[in-house]
Amino acid sequence: MPDVIVVESVSRHYGRHAEVQALHDVSLRVAEGEVVALLGDNGAGKTTLSKIIATLLLPSSGLVSVAGHDIVRSPRAVRAVVSSVFGGERGLYGRLSGRHNLEFFAALKGIPHSRIEAAVDEVLATTGLRDAADRAVRSYSRGMKQRLHLAVSSLTRPRVLLLDEPTIGLDPSEADRLRGAVASLRESGVAILLTSHQLLDVERLADRVVLLSQGQIRSDTDLETFRRSAGYTAVATVYGSGTPPRAQEAAQQLGSAEVRVEPEGWTLSLRVRRWDTTTFRRLAAILDAAGEGREVHSIDVAPLRLEDVYSSIGGPQKSVNANVHHAR
Repeated sequence: MPDVIVVESVSRHYGRHAEVQALHDVSLRVAEGEVVALLGDNGAGKTTLSKIIATLLLPSSGLVSVAGHDIVRSPRAVRAVVSSVFGGERGLYGRLSGRHNLEFFAALKGIPHSRIEAAVDEVLATTGLRDAADRAVRSYSRGMKQRLHLAVSSLTRPRVLLLDEPTIGLDPSEADRLRGAVASLRESGVAILLTSHQLLDVERLADRVVLLSQGQIRSDTDLETFRRSAGYTAVATVYGSGTPPRAQEAAQQLGSAEVRVEPEGWTLSLRVRRWDTTTFRRLAAILDAAGEGREVHSIDVAPLRLEDVYSSIGGPQKSVNANVHHAR
């Protein structure tokens, strides 16, 4: 797939003497139909990078092109192919129906009158809002309003979509519906740059993960490589009562371990490099070592979640292994 977003050696400084460095020598590419997630603490440079791609800020140095258009020389051409979704309650007309909101914004975006009805029907179907199209937007849930924002941004069939915290504040079912709408846009070939602290969004949607720290890219990897950067592949949780096991013993033999003791019993959480028969037997031996006074009720094993990976590498403040970083 061709690269739609190309960022080459971009830096951005603030202040009269450029004393604040928001981005330093950032290079990034996003292909057609690819979702790239930007991760990083607040102040890492994620919003600055998104604003530069959207032509809301100019880089201090470096080059950025979107669909072949340079953001400095051809900002209008870039804006014609880029849409942003920041969500929230603002920007929609509550007394109007969802359909009328879309018709209004379609006209505002310059879509010919003869094409507006078809364009509106298409985005209503993509975002799952067809059944609620003729209801007043003020009656919509937060998640439906967020999907309506996504529908508005999709009216012009953008080549690039910039998403900022798309599911924040949504309940799980609404968040899933929104992710489904985003996935449909990806399948249609839209290049998507996703900024989110909701790591489930990243896990469900992203093809690649870019980790930003203090304005620099620490890693740029596919999702599976990012998972492996933690050094563990699974989390085993043991639930029991009586004498709790010693976490140090388990950690020395199997991996990262943590014991929590509560009135109703104890839990032992283990991040293991590999979960197989051998690992299970070693864990059983550790649990049997104390003999009487300990009872195991159950053991749950789950693949390592993205938030486990993120916390295990200490977020962007902790160095990621050099073999995780690769240029595209």
